[in-house]
Amino acid sequence: MSLVISVLPYVQIILSVVLVLSILLQQTSAGVGGALGGSDGGSFHNTRRGFEKFLFYLSIVCGILFALFALLSIIIKAQG
Repeated sequence: MSLVISVLPYVQIILSVVLVLSILLQQTSAGVGGALGGSDGGSFHNTRRGFEKFLFYLSIVCGILFALFALLSIIIKAQG
């Protein structure tokens, strides 16, 4: 149990860095025109393919793992 307590903060730091990077590396289909209220001709659907799909799923998995490890950290601190 002491191994989990000593390793848990480092795992959370690594997960948070990977989560932030995977979110920042995702590209949006809406460019500057979309941000300012313009449109790109009416196509609202964008299919994720390749590396973009991998980043999307990586961000979901890292977010869930980070939340679970944070909950585990709270439970461990409440017991001790």
